[in-house]
Amino acid sequence: MEISYLGHSCFKIRGRDASVVTDPFGKGLGLPTQVPSRFTADIVTISHDHLGHNNLAMVGGDPHLVNGPGEYEIRGVNIQGVAAYHDDAQGVRLGRVTLYAIAIDDIVVAHLGDLGHSLSEEQLARLGAVDILLIPVGGGNALAATQAAAVANQLEPKVVIPMHYNLPGLKVELDDPKHFASEMGLETVNYEPRFAVSGKITGDEMKVLFLEARAAQTAAVV
Repeated sequence: MEISYLGHSCFKIRGRDASVVTDPFGKGLGLPTQVPSRFTADIVTISHDHLGHNNLAMVGGDPHLVNGPGEYEIRGVNIQGVAAYHDDAQGVRLGRVTLYAIAIDDIVVAHLGDLGHSLSEEQLARLGAVDILLIPVGGGNALAATQAAAVANQLEPKVVIPMHYNLPGLKVELDDPKHFASEMGLETVNYEPRFAVSGKITGDEMKVLFLEARAAQTAAVV
């Protein structure tokens, strides 16, 4: 299984038999939405219907759309959608979001969309045991660094991959990812081109991994 990062909250998760794209972003965010023709997927998950997260047209391949709470089984990928809020006032200001636990190749990847609060016991139970956590860390209308670190500690995944932070070209004002790195005890932020794993992820220590944002690289060139 391989995970690559396009930018903002958008990842491509490629498994043996299927691929998933999360929260494809729309025009106006500042990141290029014209991606290579190979940017296709079998499944697209959308956490909420906001500009930076709901551009289904970005993804080729006639994917299945998952855009709300519930249980889904598509091409051998099991997805649990969990209801949550975009803010810390039970959605009064910004509405609802859906968190996803995506079981692919015997690994559970949790994508937290624009989560704006700590998780309840019920939400933790519904997400279950998480191997890889994709979590917003840049503030704005989602978790900031300190909140994100607390939520990561609630879930205790093997690997934490930050998202939704400041990138070159981004028109949304978000924090630098170094703040989250500091909260997690890292002195520097190093980026990997992708994350790949075969088989179960082992080890007791939580690892924080930053991925290079492909769309941000394109924006910097343009």
